[in-house]
Amino acid sequence: MKHLRSIVVLVLTAPVGAATASNHIVDIQWSNEGRFQHQSQVAAGKFVEVCGKLASGSAIRWSFDASAAVDFNVHYHVGKDVVFPFKLTAVASAKDTLDAKIEQDYCWTWRNKSAETATVTVRLQR
Repeated sequence: MKHLRSIVVLVLTAPVGAATASNHIVDIQWSNEGRFQHQSQVAAGKFVEVCGKLASGSAIRWSFDASAAVDFNVHYHVGKDVVFPFKLTAVASAKDTLDAKIEQDYCWTWRNKSAETATVTVRLQR
């Protein structure tokens, strides 16, 4: 009976662990100096995004480097519409400044269309 209980516990907790391991959305956690840096492994055909609420008038300097060409965008949602302040195709690095026109949750997103896992490192500065 004890062995059966262990199997039931393993089966019930396996989906929870799998969902956590596949999490592709990262919340921006600003340092005291107003910086955020994150590195992700993006599997072939998958994506990762880092998201956070920005106040209207915020200026965020951003840059990223990827080990393979990726499709990149910065976006936010207004109702059912998606607004793209930046959208680039098949790039391994880029940098610019986002001027947040409205208070919104903004997401920096990388989609890996290559056949290999890509490493993406992003840097944000308020």
